[in-house]
Amino acid sequence: SDDWREETMYLDTEEIGEWEMLPDVCLLHIFKYLSDGDRSRASLVCHHWHKIMRLPCLWRCRSFHLSGRLSKYKQSEHLSTVSYADNLGVFLESLEVTVCPPRSVVLAQRLHNTICGLLNTLVRVRAPLKSLSIVRLELDRSSWGQGLRNTLVNKLIYFLLEGPSRLKNICLIRIRTETQQGLELLSAIVQNQRNLSPFCSLSSLDLRGFFSATVPNQLNRSIPQTLQKLQGLTHLALSYSWLSDELLLALSESIRARRVNYGRDGNFLESFSLYCTQNEPHQQVSRVVYGYSWATLVSSSPDLKVRLTLEQIVDTHELVRILLPEIPLVEYNMTAFYSIDENCSAKPLLQTILPWYRHSLQNLTLDLSNCSESLDDELLELVNVCECLVDLRVWAFLEISTVSRLLHIRMTKRMSLNKIKVRIYTMVENIEEQEDQLMEILSPFCYPPELQFLAVICPYI
Repeated sequence: SDDWREETMYLDTEEIGEWEMLPDVCLLHIFKYLSDGDRSRASLVCHHWHKIMRLPCLWRCRSFHLSGRLSKYKQSEHLSTVSYADNLGVFLESLEVTVCPPRSVVLAQRLHNTICGLLNTLVRVRAPLKSLSIVRLELDRSSWGQGLRNTLVNKLIYFLLEGPSRLKNICLIRIRTETQQGLELLSAIVQNQRNLSPFCSLSSLDLRGFFSATVPNQLNRSIPQTLQKLQGLTHLALSYSWLSDELLLALSESIRARRVNYGRDGNFLESFSLYCTQNEPHQQVSRVVYGYSWATLVSSSPDLKVRLTLEQIVDTHELVRILLPEIPLVEYNMTAFYSIDENCSAKPLLQTILPWYRHSLQNLTLDLSNCSESLDDELLELVNVCECLVDLRVWAFLEISTVSRLLHIRMTKRMSLNKIKVRIYTMVENIEEQEDQLMEILSPFCYPPELQFLAVICPYI
């Protein structure tokens, strides 16, 4: 590529030995997959390899997994992260930090020192970051303490306001900030984009689990006003507790304003992902989200695709409030463990609610502990009516014969359904007989090459 030629044109053309005969493009491809230790050893093989190892394209992406724990077998997390940023941060374009949430004050203090040191160093070396991901800080844990929380959030704000980064992607999953701190951090993200406009704009923002789980964010009017200022977003992911009519209308207004400024050439919201769990406020009782708000958003962004993930929500009344017909739903993921009663049943979902999206639904994942009710017929009928389904994953108590019926629907009606994974739960510990029965049922089928199919029997634990 042109980038590679530009980076390698400055290499010395001195005579090379037999260890140096491998083409540079091959070396770059191999070095890209080596660990830090292997890269260090490879750079000592010869002078040419050492020069190749210093090319920026090998150091543009980096992932750190931080726990705060010490090990006598490897370098401390603080030293390794800060040293990397100090020596190679000038090349860094994509940074991912995954945190193991601390269970003690000591671990929290070490994590605090490491993350703050990393952010300080990135600002000092002027790292040209385009993508930043910090996952699972969980600042609402008592081990952090108010002082460490405040310092970490302030350091993130400092990084966003003072760093040279041209961020296009920001992922802050499960940071769990307090409301005021979270709003200040959102304002810093907006200011970061204003400083870079019009040369660069944020295209992807993932804030699932951004606020503490106990905060009903849909009541806070500052959130829609802040997100409305981010006009270049194409991908947005939020917890469902953010959702309100005001938020949907603010996003719609932001898209319309961008169309006025940039016409058809601008970037507009294409993907909107929502994550809803029983542990977070999601009922929106005092302020119901209405279908007209969704319809307004869709009218301003006709190509919008919504992805929804629900955990531990089976109550029919709650599902009806969440799954409105006006939503352009393309992906639905659900995990639910429940005992049957008049409100907790997956049948209304499969029979009535999900068929509303038969013209748009493409990906469906269901993990159901339906030991007290049969869902075979309802599932098959749903697959039968969903015209656009391409990926189906089901973990449930099902009859083995249902797999055969499902394959028949795929072969005769749903040719685009090319990814099918079925895990059949059973209360029986010895599953050999059921596995033999499954193999016997599947043996007559001749799968087309494009079909990725898997069906297994799994004891329910």
